Amino acid sequence: MRIPPDFGDVGEQRIRPEATSEAVMVPTPHGIFSIRAWSFPDGHEILTATAADASGNIIDSENPEPLVRLHSECLTGDVFGSFRCDCGPQLAQGLETIAKVGGTLMYIKGHEGRGIGLVHKIRAYALQDQGMDTVDANLALGFEPDPRAYAQAAYVLRDLGITTLRLMTNNPAKVEALAALGIEVSSIEPDEIGPRPENARYLATKRDRMHHRLELLTNEGPEQADVNHDDNNSPNVADGTKETS
Repeated sequence: MRIPPDFGDVGEQRIRPEATSEAVMVPTPHGIFSIRAWSFPDGHEILTATAADASGNIIDSENPEPLVRLHSECLTGDVFGSFRCDCGPQLAQGLETIAKVGGTLMYIKGHEGRGIGLVHKIRAYALQDQGMDTVDANLALGFEPDPRAYAQAAYVLRDLGITTLRLMTNNPAKVEALAALGIEVSSIEPDEIGPRPENARYLATKRDRMHHRLELLTNEGPEQADVNHDDNNSPNVADGTKETS
């Protein structure tokens, strides 16, 4: 994951949006959200979904440290419900939690396949089917294990008036990236999903090689990935489960 030291070093022109939208209310199965969108010169787009009530009032709007999830686009997981990753259930769990307690989910288009794009992501899947893990597959294709950048996300957070937040993530590298961009993370709220047989090895690799905080895997390493799959075991921020940074 690239962690630029400040906005100036990542190119002011690239991180400033070309266009932004008005806020509109969108009812969903998870709750009601105030939706806004930003588009950037490199083709990336960001959508924010901020929890609202039936009257259109923002939930927990006065909280100086709102709950935020940065969700990277994942077509296979978010749309098709692929079991190869945990992205789809993480998106649903993030929206459900934020709808209950307030906060914002940011959906980042341009982060497909941890930033390598859809075609290369599917190519990486093919290498994983031959025995590579997700890290080595990226490296074999000439990419970093996680080349995502968050300068545009930080710009949008500032545009929303958010400079301190509680981050809903299992990935400590996101905390480091935001801190390097001047966004303070006061606490880390887990968004872990119980593993499945289809993704246990993938999740173990994220834990062991990418340092994600995953506690629902019961194995000692990717090759011996055991599964403790229980959808009800996922930590729930609404119940107060959190880890302070």
